[in-house]
Amino acid sequence: MKKIRITLVGGGTGLSVLARGLRKYPVDISAIVSVADDGGSTGLIRDQIDMPAPGDIRNVLTALSDVETKLENLFAYRFKKEALGGHALGNLMLAAMYDMTGDFAVAVKELSKILNVKGTVIPSTNISPKLAARMEDNSIIVGESYIPEVKQKIEEVYLIPNDTVATPEAIKAIKASDVIVFGPGSLYTSIIPNLLPEGMREAVENAKGIKVYVSNIMTQVGETLGYSAADHLEAINRHMGSSVIDFIILNEEDIKGRISEYYDRNDMTIVESDRDRLKEMGTTVITDDHLVQIDEEGAVRHNNKVLAEIIYDIALKEISTLQYKK
Repeated sequence: MKKIRITLVGGGTGLSVLARGLRKYPVDISAIVSVADDGGSTGLIRDQIDMPAPGDIRNVLTALSDVETKLENLFAYRFKKEALGGHALGNLMLAAMYDMTGDFAVAVKELSKILNVKGTVIPSTNISPKLAARMEDNSIIVGESYIPEVKQKIEEVYLIPNDTVATPEAIKAIKASDVIVFGPGSLYTSIIPNLLPEGMREAVENAKGIKVYVSNIMTQVGETLGYSAADHLEAINRHMGSSVIDFIILNEEDIKGRISEYYDRNDMTIVESDRDRLKEMGTTVITDDHLVQIDEEGAVRHNNKVLAEIIYDIALKEISTLQYKK
């Protein structure tokens, strides 16, 4: 029996958390990862070597790796700032492989072999683009790390250069997918950037696979303050130019009394679902009382085991339905 093909689309820590949960299931995982990040070690490497951002790629490679724990920890090890500029060893290895091959997608593929990665990790584009945003006052902010600092409402984001092309591997993965999962992650700086390279919108729109969006649990400073789950989805639809999401996974549990005061101090609130608008968009809502994980300090995250189980269940039910209809 052929494995279910699931493609994850995103960046940041959210994508690697989901990948870690899904790798335990009998599925064929592809991860399309944003490469427009320009902060920290990644930003320094991009300045020194004109290459796509390695940081989020490194996180997903680590999450899907079958190597021994010590080697995994070594790959994620970050040098102290006074030694080698605070770079993570994995970022340096990706930079070295890119320098050797001259092709970032090939560099990721070769390093995947070394790390015995379970699945396929794919950069969304093979060049080093910059992310730009047009804000509510029509000002333009250039740089993924600078956009949230402005703390204005974001109207749209786009890539520079604007003729940035998606990698053929990314298009192929989208077309071959049984399920395509967007998120979890920063809406404007991790998820939507993957839709912007030429060819991606059309590939997603025409893909026969089921499309799932994992809504954030909390709103995010500089990106989504005041947003409901419907607002998140509307932003994706606006950048896509059409409504494509079949399912949205979201939290409806009241966690207010259990979370850190940090969120309140920064005006970050629980993302409300706004079910009526979601229904108008033609999207099915899925929730679970155990979707949220809160640590001892009150930090909020998705429970990767529960999230992975929900996605796997969606895949099984929907694919079985489609096969039955045939």
